[in-house]
Amino acid sequence: MSQTLNPEYIFETSWEVCNMVGGIYTVLSTRAATLQQTHSDKLVFIGPDIWIDKHCPYFEEIPELYKEWKTYTEETYQLKIRIGRWNIPGKPIAVLVDFMPLMARKNEIYGRVWEQTGVNSLAANGDYDESSMFGYSTGIIIESYYRFFNLNAENQVIAHFNEWMTTFGAFYVKDKLPEVATVFTTHATSIGRSIAGNHKPLYDYLNEYNGDQMSYELNMVSKHSTEKIAAHLVDCFTTVSEITGIECEQLLDKKPDVITPNGWEDGFIPKGKDFVTKRTEARSSLRKVAETLLGYGLTENALFVSTAGRYEYKNRGIDTFLESLKVLTENTSLEKEIVVFIMVPAHIKGSRIDLASSLNHPENKLQSWNRFTTHELYDYDYDPVMSALRWFHFTNNQTNPVKIIFVPSYLNGEDGIFNKSYYDLLIGMDLTVFPSYYEPWGYTPLESIMFSVPTITTDLSGFGQWVSHKPHEIEQGVGVIHRSDYNGYEVATHIAGMISQFASLSEDEVKNVRKKTIVLAEKAKWKRFIHYYDKAYNIALLNKDKRNKIKE
Repeated sequence: MSQTLNPEYIFETSWEVCNMVGGIYTVLSTRAATLQQTHSDKLVFIGPDIWIDKHCPYFEEIPELYKEWKTYTEETYQLKIRIGRWNIPGKPIAVLVDFMPLMARKNEIYGRVWEQTGVNSLAANGDYDESSMFGYSTGIIIESYYRFFNLNAENQVIAHFNEWMTTFGAFYVKDKLPEVATVFTTHATSIGRSIAGNHKPLYDYLNEYNGDQMSYELNMVSKHSTEKIAAHLVDCFTTVSEITGIECEQLLDKKPDVITPNGWEDGFIPKGKDFVTKRTEARSSLRKVAETLLGYGLTENALFVSTAGRYEYKNRGIDTFLESLKVLTENTSLEKEIVVFIMVPAHIKGSRIDLASSLNHPENKLQSWNRFTTHELYDYDYDPVMSALRWFHFTNNQTNPVKIIFVPSYLNGEDGIFNKSYYDLLIGMDLTVFPSYYEPWGYTPLESIMFSVPTITTDLSGFGQWVSHKPHEIEQGVGVIHRSDYNGYEVATHIAGMISQFASLSEDEVKNVRKKTIVLAEKAKWKRFIHYYDKAYNIALLNKDKRNKIKE
């Protein structure tokens, strides 16, 4: 029987530790409680301290926690850190590092990493500098902890890096701490995301793409370089789905050692009467904002539908969703009024003052041409969603069967209109739609079923493939639609049909569909998925031991 090694210490780092930006925040924050059960405070998360001048709502600093190590780190490595706990279930230790002092040394660091690994940072642009210096600083923090607490080869230590933004930490650890096992997880390849986002057919021609060549064509040389080299250099390389594993093999020339699908922890979900109360509050809030914005009352049985996630107009299928809503407006047999909430953060000035005033003072009716957005956009003319609403001639008139409300703000409880978190609004939805074209996993549909909200997705998402490799109807709790490079209109038509079908269900039929989402969600809990990470840690530790024996 082969040897199985378990880590004593786990250091995990991501740009999204204590920083709610996208799906990786959800991956780490929901998985933490499960890891806490076995590793307690030997599980340490490291994130960027971008909150220096403002309060971080996700982090609780504890000045007395590891006070001596903090002093040692600042004096020995000239890096300022804050130590505390991440405000999530499990309350794991979190270290936030101010990496900006490294920016003055970036050319020196780039040169050193080039000599050690061959990563090409000459073509760096955009967010590459800050991300790389943050990644490098996480490696320093791990070394500081290792030295201060006198860890040695007898301690099984894992350093886990998420996404290309942290790869410089992996390079640092490989160089300075060869006795530490490294894991690198790509949640989406930078070059694959770029190919898809630039309207190039990713799937039909995947076998013809060369990642290095495409990185030059799409101006992604440095990001692709650091991601590809990290995939080859670490002790264990993972990704989140089979579909992304195929992409990694083609574009990074590296097959993942393990597929680590994303799970969920139900500590976030209200139970029993609390669930009913939360759902009622959410629906009341959604109805109030919609009716105030639209200027008229909604029907009692109006169907609340939403989509959410990053503002990747094509990759997330927002374009296809909007087209499906146009198809839906032409359905003369539609049995319910459809109110759609597009919850996608965009470039906003802030909440709409006139809307906020009308919400607080209902007697002051909203007087505006804008019956679509809850927040003020910087550029209404070139915003993709607004452009599509004009193209499809949506008006939000009371006679229209489909109303569309664009919520272009992060829903963190302080957006100025809803003042509720995304989860506190999601629980009030009847149905969600995520017709992704490029979606390595797909947390948004998983989040939906965790809150008993039926959802529609595609078989180009990792989650959609996990649910079913065949088309799946919404009556099963999750509707899975076949999607390819060229069948966008067919997908839009299928979505419209699913929404119409769902709208025609009786109350008892809807309850039955919601029950099916609960059964499916149970299968996606971290307690059922964590063994994939155990496998990754074991591979990393075994490979670390092998390479160190070779050096001896």
